[in-house]
Amino acid sequence: MLKISQGFILAAGRGKRMMHLTDDKPKPLVKVAEKCLIDYNVEHLINAGIKDCVVNLCYKGEMIKEHLLKTYPQMNFIFSYENEALETGGGIQNALPLMQNEPFFVINSDALWTDTDAPLLKVMARVWNKQKHDMLLMLQPIDSAFGCHANGDYLLDKQGNPMRRQEASVMAPYLYGGVMICNPNVFANEEKGCYSLVRIFDRLEKEHRLGGYIHKGQWFHVGDPKAAEITEKHFT
Repeated sequence: MLKISQGFILAAGRGKRMMHLTDDKPKPLVKVAEKCLIDYNVEHLINAGIKDCVVNLCYKGEMIKEHLLKTYPQMNFIFSYENEALETGGGIQNALPLMQNEPFFVINSDALWTDTDAPLLKVMARVWNKQKHDMLLMLQPIDSAFGCHANGDYLLDKQGNPMRRQEASVMAPYLYGGVMICNPNVFANEEKGCYSLVRIFDRLEKEHRLGGYIHKGQWFHVGDPKAAEITEKHFT
């Protein structure tokens, strides 16, 4: 039985590094292989059996809302509006009153991936252990990641838990792939505002409550026009 029943797609950012591609549309509606970036995310949730999804909106957010409601009538979308983009941590915290008080998936709208033997979200739901961790990060080996920096984000300790690299010269074999399972209680003592999830990642790492799952397939970060071209070739 699936342990996770709700998703959250981070879709409020402007995507300035996409340059001209986001002049007339928000980044989640930029197309790769004739499909909007956010559609890949939604379809992963659908394939995992999830119908409830919160989407945070800011830059040209009404375009995203209109697209999702028209394209996926089978989904139960809830939209969280931000007057100014609150980044990843602040955006999720702002939306928590709209959500069930249960663990949920978080997906960055510019993260695309390929599944191998089993869908990533289903596998992460199976290995999720609320008693052991408060967040479970998708960790992507850098040798199967495209459109990202080469130094990675995380190493693993002797117990297999993620440790974020602290020095630029350090090579880390894994990066955070923009997909995770999150226990909402991690925001209980956070000050509201604009902030990155990395702040919470670091705290949970120190508390030994941060887990990681190593993804077996390929991963693509569509952060700029060049990365969009690279990704297009793989998904066409």
